[in-house]
Amino acid sequence: MKGVTKLLILISFWLFFGSCQEKGSIVWVDDLRIVSFSEGIRPVKAKGSYMKDTIRIGGVPYRRGIGSITTAVFPFFLNGNGLRFTAEVGADDLANKAIPIKFYVIGDRKILFESGEMKVGDRAKKIDVNLKGIQRLGLLVTDDIGGLKNKMTYCDWANAKFEMIGDSLPKLIPNTGVRVILTPDFPQTPRINSAKIFGATPGNPFFYTISTTGKRPLVFAAENLPKGLKLDSRTGIITGKVGKRGTYHATLKAKNELGEATKLLKICIGDTISLTPPIGWNGWNSWAEKIDREKVIATANEMVTSGLSDHGWSYINIDDSWQGFRGGKLNALQPNSKFPKIKEMVDTIHSLGLKAGIYSTPYVYSYAGYPGASSDFEKGGEKHQPLKENRRSSAPIGKYRFEKNDALQMAEWGFDYLKYDWRIDVTSTERMSEALRKSGRDVVFSISNNAPIEKAGDWVRLTNAWRTGPDIRDSWPSLYSLAFTIDKWGDYGGPGNWNDPDMMVLGNVSMGPMEMHPTRLTPDEQYSHVSIFSLLAAPLLIGCPIEQLDDFTLNLLTNDEVIEINQDPLGKPARLVSDENGVQIWLKPLEDGSFAIGLFYTDDYGKTPQSYFRWGNEPEKLFIFDFEKIGLKGKWNLGDVWRQKDLGEFYRTFGTEIPYHGVKLLRMVPK
Repeated sequence: MKGVTKLLILISFWLFFGSCQEKGSIVWVDDLRIVSFSEGIRPVKAKGSYMKDTIRIGGVPYRRGIGSITTAVFPFFLNGNGLRFTAEVGADDLANKAIPIKFYVIGDRKILFESGEMKVGDRAKKIDVNLKGIQRLGLLVTDDIGGLKNKMTYCDWANAKFEMIGDSLPKLIPNTGVRVILTPDFPQTPRINSAKIFGATPGNPFFYTISTTGKRPLVFAAENLPKGLKLDSRTGIITGKVGKRGTYHATLKAKNELGEATKLLKICIGDTISLTPPIGWNGWNSWAEKIDREKVIATANEMVTSGLSDHGWSYINIDDSWQGFRGGKLNALQPNSKFPKIKEMVDTIHSLGLKAGIYSTPYVYSYAGYPGASSDFEKGGEKHQPLKENRRSSAPIGKYRFEKNDALQMAEWGFDYLKYDWRIDVTSTERMSEALRKSGRDVVFSISNNAPIEKAGDWVRLTNAWRTGPDIRDSWPSLYSLAFTIDKWGDYGGPGNWNDPDMMVLGNVSMGPMEMHPTRLTPDEQYSHVSIFSLLAAPLLIGCPIEQLDDFTLNLLTNDEVIEINQDPLGKPARLVSDENGVQIWLKPLEDGSFAIGLFYTDDYGKTPQSYFRWGNEPEKLFIFDFEKIGLKGKWNLGDVWRQKDLGEFYRTFGTEIPYHGVKLLRMVPK
């Protein structure tokens, strides 16, 4: 009887205290809008592998889970509402067999799970971690190779799920950084902001706008323009043709009721165009396939009314989805119904002092499923395919090639820029490069994406810009991987040839399956973004709807001293000269003998599992910049470029605080 009594007491005790335990609700990771949480370089797939197949780990299929590719980064804001996280993880059976990968679960900087090396064929490892009290959680997959190449390092989080308190859900990490506007207002007296150097081909149409800030109206003038050019004194647009090769030095003038500005312009008539990086707008991350003629014209008008064009922003580039059928006298690609009267649209853009860009591919189909510059039919004839049906059919280059036809048509319409998009090969690059050169118009030739560095000499020979990596995403892991790791490309960039890390991810962006949303970069990361792109002499292409720019983002894009670094006539990309104690130093020599210096607090990103995530309590970095360590001896006058402020004279060292993932952008002038 005593034993029965004791058992009853134990049962009652268990029932009472068991009922007091917190009851959790199950949240499957693949039911979340996981693409919004993913901050890695590559996309993520829900309820399947990265290759859109069934998840298989060690020969075992799984119905639930997410598939990605390294480096995979997933931050979650739990706010103390998590109880458990469980999953079965491993390399997907279709992954690269030679490269091991590692899985981590990290909570509030503490590693809660570490898989060790895992390879294809290994059985899945089970995760079961306690999340009680955890505020921020990170799921991470890395490999030992690193870099940007698609190495097929497919990784799976099978049966991944959270147990949460009540009906709470994992949320996105809050972006609560203070949006401090650093750039002061520009004066109402005139300032000419367009490039100091411009190249054109003999006999081809010449188009240059004197971009100027200051109170309107402005009156423009120019002295010593070469024969064949004329200036519209009201708009500041210089047009015409120059037949004779050579270098010409003109003096530009802009005058209003408050004063007059002058600027020397070096005009190079020869074989090299794009002597400074292209600067403008691209439509894909704004509208993707929803772009149309009205949106493009509205963007061009907004480029002017917002004042961006006064600071030198000039290209209005259509991306994929304008293409219709082949036809016309050239049997070239014609616009679809979204782009009627395309030449009239280009003429409208030019009338605003802006330039127009277009998109194509040597594939039979573009990545969005529209006809490309080759075909399986003698005269073309492919129709648009929906994106997801087309993904596998975009790769082949057809039997019949139409580069000459399309280049002549683009030139006839008046386009100034071509983005050519595919898995890059030299032969297709040569064909379109030659076609553009013979089109009778100067067209900046930009190839995309993932240009192999082994062929860098060919890209320099044949193109004006090349994508150095995959598509950018609005996350620090993506920005860092695409911009802060390309020093190896530094020897190849220069006037006429530019290293391109992709579009800018500022403002409101729409990326792939992600709907329009404010950039996930913190304000300090956004300052770093603009700074590193300017230092790298990279093309500056705004990737958001211009009409949606807020004051902070517009201020980021209208600092003339920052833009001047990007557009410097010397054209040398900055080089990474130091990477110690969490601070990278990038140095860019400028034409006048001064240097632009970027001090970036990267916090040794990528060197520890914790460094892939933002934990919310990162302090500023107190940094002593030692000039002599990077080869700059003597006395220097320093200027804070973002604040457009003189800092004074310094000898050997300069002490400053740098925000987490932020920057101190300096201009150093020798004494």
